[in-house]
Amino acid sequence: MGCQRTDCIEKPLSNLFEKFGRIVGTYPVWFFVITLIVSGILGGGFYFLKDREDNDIERQFTPRSGPSKIARAFVKENFPNDDTEFSSQRLYEEGNYASIIMVSNDKSNILSTENLKNIIKVNNKVIDISVDVDQRELRFSHLCAKTNGHCVSNEILDIIDFNASRIEQTNITFPLYTHKSRQLFLGSAIGGVQANVKSEVKSAKAVKLFYFLESHTTRAEAWLKEFQRILSDERDNENIKVSYYTSQSKQEEIEKHTTDGIPLFSTTYALAIAFSVISCLRLDNVRNKVWVAAIGVLSAGLAVLSSFGLMFYIGMPFVITVVNCPFLILGKIIYGVNNKSIFNVRLNPFQSSN
Repeated sequence: MGCQRTDCIEKPLSNLFEKFGRIVGTYPVWFFVITLIVSGILGGGFYFLKDREDNDIERQFTPRSGPSKIARAFVKENFPNDDTEFSSQRLYEEGNYASIIMVSNDKSNILSTENLKNIIKVNNKVIDISVDVDQRELRFSHLCAKTNGHCVSNEILDIIDFNASRIEQTNITFPLYTHKSRQLFLGSAIGGVQANVKSEVKSAKAVKLFYFLESHTTRAEAWLKEFQRILSDERDNENIKVSYYTSQSKQEEIEKHTTDGIPLFSTTYALAIAFSVISCLRLDNVRNKVWVAAIGVLSAGLAVLSSFGLMFYIGMPFVITVVNCPFLILGKIIYGVNNKSIFNVRLNPFQSSN
């Protein structure tokens, strides 16, 4: 056998790094300057950081060929969604939508005439929301998901025909109600229902309204952002408590935390660097390794700058979870600095203590 020793890989590598170390030791200034220049050039890739950010929850945090995506592809193939005849039950993705949940501030019946008047006001405010996209003013009626040529409406408002006083003459049955020869399921429209023996609603605690939008992402996102801005003012409604949610809420929370976490990450990095350097401080000048630790921290910073910048140059998407890398690199370097003598003993077990 050509290789019977256990150091057949270690020894050539050791010789290679020994020669490289001699070259670096002979021309230290050149290697320091060249390293800074190369890292600066590669670090220019951070210019593309905004374009490379990709924090899409599904794409980044779920497997590409996971069972859920295979099932979705099967549903999409066998139950295709028709944009002209929208049906929430046939959605194979979350889609674009906004929803509002309203409850009475005094915990009274949300289906009272007074409360329904406030609900209708909020609904009208949502319907009147308009956004400017591509120099066009678009309202909900332009962007809504349609069925039979009309926007998908909310069953509870259809039942009273957008007239709050009609609730007094209407006996709503729960969870199924027949309206104009069409059976409606109210389980997702009203909550906290109290009904009599005939399944007629006596009172309810909450009303939920849905606003489904077309699949055009850009226009829908613009409308949803305006929806959130308008509805944030309704939180101060004197008579009813308004809570809202959109199909973009989870994604926006991820992106918001990405921005909000920058000051915290900066502080944490500063503390980690300070700890890394101070932990190598010794009162004994022989054992003192402050400068070694400082150069190690600098080396880690240049490594992160160069590697991240190179990834941005070649178009690699940036995910917020990778910001943990500098912590791992710092920990490894400082551990190596503080335990250098241990590594020497392990690599040279037969070396004389003298």
